[in-house]
Amino acid sequence: MNSLNIAWLMIRRTILRKRGFIAFFLLPCLVVSGAVLLFGSEQGTRAVIPYVNEDQGAAGEWILGELGQKEEYLLKPMNNVAELKEAIAQQKGSSGMIIPANYTNDLLKNKQAEVQLVELRVSESSYTLRAAVEGLAAGLNQSASAVLAATNAASGEAPDPAQVQAKFEQLLVELGKHQISGEATDLQIYPKPGLNNVTGFTIMFMMGLLTSAVAVIMEDRRQRTMARVYTAPVRAYEIALGNFLGSFAIGMIQIVLVLGISRWVLHYDAGIPFGIHFLILAAFMLVSMGIASTVAGLIRESKNANMLNSLIITPTCMIGGCFWPLSIMPDYMQKLANFVPQKWTIQAVETVSAGGTLSDITLPLLILGGMAAILLTVGSVILRPSQPGVDS
Repeated sequence: MNSLNIAWLMIRRTILRKRGFIAFFLLPCLVVSGAVLLFGSEQGTRAVIPYVNEDQGAAGEWILGELGQKEEYLLKPMNNVAELKEAIAQQKGSSGMIIPANYTNDLLKNKQAEVQLVELRVSESSYTLRAAVEGLAAGLNQSASAVLAATNAASGEAPDPAQVQAKFEQLLVELGKHQISGEATDLQIYPKPGLNNVTGFTIMFMMGLLTSAVAVIMEDRRQRTMARVYTAPVRAYEIALGNFLGSFAIGMIQIVLVLGISRWVLHYDAGIPFGIHFLILAAFMLVSMGIASTVAGLIRESKNANMLNSLIITPTCMIGGCFWPLSIMPDYMQKLANFVPQKWTIQAVETVSAGGTLSDITLPLLILGGMAAILLTVGSVILRPSQPGVDS
């Protein structure tokens, strides 16, 4: 009962204060919403493709028609090649496409004809565009060869160019009907695009609870509240349990709000069941609470609490891959990431998003649980009011 009273007092001091509500609920929700809109919408963004079609035949129009039907591309016509290259240089498009003059005629004469792509730098969208254009061009070459072979076999002599052109256009019309089509299936082989950044910003602001807990404890030390609590007929474990339950309840509310807004308000599909997502973030919250109790037991002056963000939160988030993939960091940094909870949290989220199950994230959850147990034990042992703050 004493633990519940202590927990309720901590919740009141954090949530029911205007500053606490803004800092630990409103601000994280706003930042995570921004991260979802910025990184989570990458998969729905259409790549702008400036193009110049100098071909007067059916082949150039057919390629544009096929690309225009793809949801991932937004074709933008240009007046000339110079204007297209200028647009690419100013990054107004991911890649540019130039269909040369007499492209259709060259195909029907068995001449080498290529669609030129203009790229400022290689990216995922430019690579997929190149693969799509090369596939369409290869299909046009095969279609032109088939028309020429059929016409030569039927006439037995040099075919009439007008007749070849007409049959080729008729064949393209039939191909454009897509009577045989495939259905794309999400096999969940890879994590959702942008999920790494969304998760990183989420857990970074969840660690704001660390600063809150330390601030509350330092305030209790400064005002001798903690000393009075320890002299009361309340066991030490009840005090530690009360602080734990209060912080944990605040963290759970924060997690539910963040997940609820991203899922049901912003409709961001992370590809993770709500229960498993909640479990992973709750495990990370336990580690954050352990860090908070340990740090609060070590810090004796309240002015040093302001150094938490620069010495603990930001560096560990950087090492743990909250802002960029771990793969781009040096080997020694990747090994160092194994000792921060952010790395294992992001790994667990990405594993489930890529089609994994709860059994596939046993190792990350066990590591997070071990970190939380060690830190919470150390924090509960060293958290004593023997040395109050030295504020003047």
